[in-house]
Amino acid sequence: MEVKNDERSKSSIYLMVPFRKLCMVTVSIPLATLLFCFVTAYIYQQDDIHETHCRVYNVLPSISAITGVSPQRYLWRVSIALHIGPRLLIASVYYSFYHKILKSFEDMPKRLQGFRLLNLSYWLNIAEVGALCGVTYISNKENYAVHEKTFIVFMISSLTHMLVAVRLGRLVTPNAQSLQYKQALFTTSMISTVGLIIFFLKHRLLCHDLAFSWFSLCEYVIASANMAFHATVMLDFPVDQLVVGNGLHLLKVD
Repeated sequence: MEVKNDERSKSSIYLMVPFRKLCMVTVSIPLATLLFCFVTAYIYQQDDIHETHCRVYNVLPSISAITGVSPQRYLWRVSIALHIGPRLLIASVYYSFYHKILKSFEDMPKRLQGFRLLNLSYWLNIAEVGALCGVTYISNKENYAVHEKTFIVFMISSLTHMLVAVRLGRLVTPNAQSLQYKQALFTTSMISTVGLIIFFLKHRLLCHDLAFSWFSLCEYVIASANMAFHATVMLDFPVDQLVVGNGLHLLKVD
């Protein structure tokens, strides 16, 4: 009996969390916070959020504006702090998932291409998360120059990560249900980014009325597409569990 108890103690699970629910919460936190910041700032702080470089007529504030005023910026920073940890975990899970599939490929050129795409996708994802931290904790009101450059880094890393992730999905899991959504969301982000640049230049250089509102609309579409893109993880891991325990050496890990 003592041996059985000893063996049982070596194979204990202390926590088991549905990975799908964890991913759902991870996406919901910034989405709900952004909506709260928009509504409260639009109702109570219109003068602050509508202030622009050219001081022209504006109806739709930017994400930086609604998350840069107080007290919304503190809530936004807390939500991103809660969001970052799971994002890094999800990036690592994706890396291990694709890595295991690629190891089974017998076509060496295809296998090597897959590993290159996988490594690039992983580090672009990490860069995107890092840039998101920078954009969040360095507001445009505190240091506009750094905020602007960090936002550019975020956009580049986000779009290139989407592109590489789609290419990796086509190579490794071409029949995955999430792939078509990822392709559509990447296309949406690219089109919105073109609009973002055009309207930013119209606002910054020509000071057109409502140009900044159209810029902000493009920004909201990009943010929504980015969140939805990362939310497709729920389709890729619908029944998987996040497990904390001991004795997991009993499971074969490649």
